[in-house]
Amino acid sequence: MERRVLFLNPPSYEGFDGGAGSRYQAKREVRSFWYPTWLAQAAALCPNSKLLDAPVEDMNVEDTVAAANGFDVLILYTSAPGFRNDAGLVKRLRQTYPAMLMGMVGPHCTALPEDTLLGCSSLDFVAKGEFDYSVADIAKGKPLSKVEGIAFSRNNRIIHNEDRAPMEDLDALPSVLDVYKRDLNIKKYFIGYLLHPYLSFYTGRGCPGRCTFCLWPQTIGGRRYRTRTPGSVLDEMRRAKDMFPEVKEFFFDDDTFTAKLDRVEEIARGLKNLDITWSSSTRANVPEKTLRIMKESGLRCLMVGIESGSDKILKNIKKGITTSQARRFMRICRDLKISTHATFVLGLPGETKDTIKQTISFVKELDPETIQVSIASPYPGTELYEQALKSGWFVESDLVSCSGVQQVSLEYEDLTGQEIYDAVETLYNKFYFRPRPIIRILGTMIRDKEICKRRLREAKEFFGFMRDRKRTGTGSLSQ
Repeated sequence: MERRVLFLNPPSYEGFDGGAGSRYQAKREVRSFWYPTWLAQAAALCPNSKLLDAPVEDMNVEDTVAAANGFDVLILYTSAPGFRNDAGLVKRLRQTYPAMLMGMVGPHCTALPEDTLLGCSSLDFVAKGEFDYSVADIAKGKPLSKVEGIAFSRNNRIIHNEDRAPMEDLDALPSVLDVYKRDLNIKKYFIGYLLHPYLSFYTGRGCPGRCTFCLWPQTIGGRRYRTRTPGSVLDEMRRAKDMFPEVKEFFFDDDTFTAKLDRVEEIARGLKNLDITWSSSTRANVPEKTLRIMKESGLRCLMVGIESGSDKILKNIKKGITTSQARRFMRICRDLKISTHATFVLGLPGETKDTIKQTISFVKELDPETIQVSIASPYPGTELYEQALKSGWFVESDLVSCSGVQQVSLEYEDLTGQEIYDAVETLYNKFYFRPRPIIRILGTMIRDKEICKRRLREAKEFFGFMRDRKRTGTGSLSQ
């Protein structure tokens, strides 16, 4: 009989973003929730399973331990910022359910499998890389010693099984929609720059980009973009529209949805017939022809990683995009009336006081509808992490503070961690407190009562976050 499996996105810091999706792993300025799509995909392979997203359900440790009753296997998603808390939760679960088989998944397990097992002695195993079929094998009762892609503890010894080859036939994976419908309340998921309610999923894995700081392509997805066929994607979108008629926007959460232009255009032409509103991730190198086809098919917004206003820094991080390309891309989007959410990172290798000023000026020049500003995070498993170790840039090993707020881990000879930390708020203030963004925001609030309520809530959260952030300073988990 198939084992009953609980897929768990564990309780975390209040407002902690990222979870079992592939996005930002820290408390954000405005509370948001990404779908736990990676866990949902694995759960779809295990008929006798349940997906529990504890942060979204506002569940604490006690609630979660109680909810785990009756399951044979626990699959818990962990991350570098949340691992310490997650290890404590697994210990509690082990005390309560001594016979339960317990494993962790995610990039942290891939990068540091032995550290993960040693740091959480209550664990039975960790999955490395893509964990879908590894977990499915365990659910079917396969002995740990026979499961590809995992490491496990036996007699105080860590055993590494043969690696599992990257998945090639992504069309063979079952849809996540049935798991979403069964286990999630989609009205509880919201992102500031997406319409609500929204629905997100992946049409491919991996990214051909070489960005040194980007976690998932260097640990789980790989540098090669493996995709589902356009027909498979369109079939799922038809089902999604029928199953979730309340959804106002569908988001393609691939690391870079636009990496294969011919494929994107084919999907876009198919979406045009479905009459839906959709958005996606992208790089700032999509040509006008493709963007026009996407817009005509219902595209509303693009999430684009710009990162910096310094070409030197972009070269240092192997972004493969120049500031000139970003300018052209943003101009085309503006002309086509495609909304943009642009992300930026401060404190990357080569950052100085002058490059921070360049980035602030660049953000104002590009003038996207919304922005996200992060501090460079050297996650284990990334090239940035190895570079920081070698160069002696680390000033703090913990990526988030005791409250889940991102803190500065790196600093440079001519730029302190505090200066990087303070620059985040400076960039936000200099971008948003200008006439154009204020008029844009007020315009959307006047036109839509629901958006007005949402923006007022977000404003309260934003100013509260910034106030707490300023009081905390660069912070430390040891404080």
